[in-house]
Amino acid sequence: MATYDLIIRNGTIVDGTGAPRFSGDVAVKDGLIAAVGTVRGDAAHEIDAGGKIVAPGWVDIHTHYDGQATWDQEMAPSSWHGVTTVVMGNCGVGFAPAAPDRHEWLIRLMEGVEDIPGTALAEGMKWDWETFPEYLDALERLPRTVDVGTHVPHGAVRAYVLGDREKPGAIPTDDDIVQMAAIVEEGVRAGALGFSTSRTVIHKSVDGEVVPGTTATAEELIAIGRAMGKVGHGVFELASDLKREWNEFEWMGAISRETGLPVTFAALQSIAKELPLSEQIAEMDRQNATGANIVAAIALRGNGIIMAWRGTVHPFRFRPSVAELDTLPWDQAVARLKDPAFKARVLSEANVYPESDIVHLYRVIAEGWMAQFEMDADFDYEPGPDASIAARAAAAGKSADEYAYDLLTADDGTGFIYLPILNYADGNLDFLEELQARDDCVNSLSDGGAHCGTICDAASPTFMLQHWVRDRKRGGRLTLEHAVKRQCLDTARLYGLDDRGVIAPGYVADLNVIDFDNLQLGKPWMAFDLPAGGKRLLQQAKGYVATIKSGVITFEDGTWTGATPGGLIRGPQRAAMLEAAE
Repeated sequence: MATYDLIIRNGTIVDGTGAPRFSGDVAVKDGLIAAVGTVRGDAAHEIDAGGKIVAPGWVDIHTHYDGQATWDQEMAPSSWHGVTTVVMGNCGVGFAPAAPDRHEWLIRLMEGVEDIPGTALAEGMKWDWETFPEYLDALERLPRTVDVGTHVPHGAVRAYVLGDREKPGAIPTDDDIVQMAAIVEEGVRAGALGFSTSRTVIHKSVDGEVVPGTTATAEELIAIGRAMGKVGHGVFELASDLKREWNEFEWMGAISRETGLPVTFAALQSIAKELPLSEQIAEMDRQNATGANIVAAIALRGNGIIMAWRGTVHPFRFRPSVAELDTLPWDQAVARLKDPAFKARVLSEANVYPESDIVHLYRVIAEGWMAQFEMDADFDYEPGPDASIAARAAAAGKSADEYAYDLLTADDGTGFIYLPILNYADGNLDFLEELQARDDCVNSLSDGGAHCGTICDAASPTFMLQHWVRDRKRGGRLTLEHAVKRQCLDTARLYGLDDRGVIAPGYVADLNVIDFDNLQLGKPWMAFDLPAGGKRLLQQAKGYVATIKSGVITFEDGTWTGATPGGLIRGPQRAAMLEAAE
């Protein structure tokens, strides 16, 4: 009988702690790491990792697989990028608790906020739950390639308690707040990893209404924080416009100091945020200096939009003639786009914008040629001015809108334009260098499973290694050891997942074997593989030799093996070695 289930031999081990890499073997037994170093004995399966990096599986703490996780076992695209643990239910949106008459309302909220096709959610979800604990039970019934944990989402809680009274500006009664706090406490006791809310005008339902948390009072939010405090664990996650009159950092600090729990907020350069990023960090520092534990959730690149004819948005969305394409089969739409007469008509038209409080964003989408970039074969996600549509159009002797039209229409209408609307105010990512060195900032905001027609930032862990460690040209780079720690140990510890993110005996055997020199993001493409033919942008990567979840190989050379060792995470976790020591 073999000594171990799996041995990875001769690898360069980057153990997730930030310690220097070293050469050695990793042995796995019963889903846990059994030995690290020079391993004697044999195994049922061995991987020769000579010349390869061996790292922990990535822990992605900001995803939106709340619906997909109830029907999909592969959990792409995050699982394609070495992710072995996801935390979902972010930004206050999710599907539990769910009164039977609020299913459609919750779907429309998720579709509007996170650009997940409502038809896919309606067809894919069975709704075999009502309460939040019942939702966890439903998640637990389906094995998958990754482990999933989730927040209790504010939108669903408010809809469950207020029912038809949940409208923008609705003020809950004292009894409503008591009920909401009780639901959150029940959810966290059942295994939720925290609570989430959203307070930004960018987040709207399909009907154009701001999300429920936007108008919540500090009293409501503090009561919910105290409910988590009764249980003794959980992260309070927040996306906010950080309006000055809201004094968000005051109540965030108060919650954290009173409960001892971490509060995390989306820290971004954003046109919607009243506080600039430097002031966001300064306010966090001020609260933490008085005993709070506020953590800034940061992205790894410009958060933006990938624009395409078949995407959710593109620069010509507001030109009247383009609306004709919406009712045509795709082959006919492409033929129309290629027709010189149609092209000339579109280019001659002025943009017609809908009335909206984000019309400034629409203008950037339709006219911001200096801020838009052509996604060519070797696209650099930190593009300089010379890569802009405006610059390339000038070099080609074309108008910017004609250049963009031709770019999108190339290859039968599969061209892409990148528009970083957040985190690219300076035209570079230099500001992230300092933040990635801080312990009170955590890598986050990949939005895996969401924004299906506009982004594919689920590839963020791969981007971290490819861009920040190996290829960055326009600024400083990170060490491989630090980059791995940022998306393993650091993300896991924030959520109390102390059993993973490190390669050491007793930890969960979540591992990646990576051909680092050949790691490469692929070109995005638009797939129509969600339930009901729902669309989503996907992006794969080369260089993942193997991904292992709980000791089982789930992906080999980027291909799913069919194995589903992942399950549901209920509450904080302790590594076997730590439990033994106690």
